[in-house]
Amino acid sequence: MMQGTRAIVTGHSRGLGAAVAEELLERGIAVLGLARRCNPELAARHGDSLAEVALDLTDSGALAAWLAGGALDAWADGGGRLLLVNNAGTLQPMGALPLQEVEAVARAVAVNVAAPLMLAAAFARAGADAGGKVRDRRVLHVSSGAARKPYAGWSVYCATKAALDHHARAVQVDATPGLRICALAPGVIDTAMQGEIRASTVERFPLRDRFAEMQASGGLIAPAECAMHLVDFLLDDDFGREATADLRDLMR
Repeated sequence: MMQGTRAIVTGHSRGLGAAVAEELLERGIAVLGLARRCNPELAARHGDSLAEVALDLTDSGALAAWLAGGALDAWADGGGRLLLVNNAGTLQPMGALPLQEVEAVARAVAVNVAAPLMLAAAFARAGADAGGKVRDRRVLHVSSGAARKPYAGWSVYCATKAALDHHARAVQVDATPGLRICALAPGVIDTAMQGEIRASTVERFPLRDRFAEMQASGGLIAPAECAMHLVDFLLDDDFGREATADLRDLMR
């Protein structure tokens, strides 16, 4: 039981976010989930340990209004460790620059960059002081290998994930007392996002067949396994020592 520890997980309704929320809850950590849709199965298993807010993170105005309402501060009130897992994201739009719909670009920047940076800033202030002591606050951005290597057809995804990496580097330089941060690439996980890749065309994503073969050969990581290692890392004393990391290196 992680007495007093609380976590915020974005995109907890499915995929890696659902697995991370489940892993945290199984360890006795209360979770606040933010996503467009709630997760009734998770709520049925964990009851009052899971709080949920239905919020479209592509709507920066709605997120700003929710943050201004004080709900985050009220939820974070207390003396334990606070965790933020910025997991929600989108792969779209895929394709070379002339194929990208401008509205999809705006949505991707909102959910992949604006939302995690807004939440991180609000989170860093929430409950920073607990009874005169600086509170342990940890931010984990779910990044990607695409942040560190360019892929044809993924210019928006690569750029937005790279933004999270550099945000973590700059925040680390700020050296805010009690605040740790890391942008973590989790590897290739068997989620709906991989299904999107396999359903795309070679025109939109030239490496589609390579990713399809990876799935067919059992080369994808199960969300539950990834979540277990991710949470181990998040709770480790070394978390935040490096501003960017790759979970595959930590699993070796």
